[in-house]
Amino acid sequence: MSRIGNKPITVPEGVEVKLDGQMITVKGPKGTLEREIHKNMKVSIDSNVIKVERPDDEPENRSIHGLTRTLINNMIIGVKEEFKKELEVNGVGYRVQKKGNNLVLTLGYSHPVEVEAPAGITFDVPNPNQIIVKGIDKELVGQTAAVIRTKRPPEVYRGKGIKYAEEVIRRKEGKAGKK
Repeated sequence: MSRIGNKPITVPEGVEVKLDGQMITVKGPKGTLEREIHKNMKVSIDSNVIKVERPDDEPENRSIHGLTRTLINNMIIGVKEEFKKELEVNGVGYRVQKKGNNLVLTLGYSHPVEVEAPAGITFDVPNPNQIIVKGIDKELVGQTAAVIRTKRPPEVYRGKGIKYAEEVIRRKEGKAGKK
């Protein structure tokens, strides 16, 4: 039995959920999100409680059951609050600037790297070595942060590069010199 899939979702005040066939729309103070639900899942809304049910215990349906419930819950959390990912830029001369809605990264290449903000994503740069990616869609926030990180992934010998704020880089020891 899926423990996550069976948990009901409580819709908080100020959030409106509409179900139109297999399309679910969540509207809140931060914006609106919509997503198509898998054809095998049955979503029911009673006053302010959402339940996700599966037709049988087939492996495919069991795997999609918890996922569907989590996706709907993330949509509700996103329109109520906002998701954010923090990135740190480490390295001598490495820095970040915000230019309009885009980021300009100086990462030791011969040219500055420019990253455009997708629709629904905002960047904050509190200091030249920190990036905060914000948005209501958790999937898009995570994907955008991952794209920024790929511009210069952290390096294991000196720790230079872009890493998530909570990420721990396992450092390697360099060559042992002659004695």
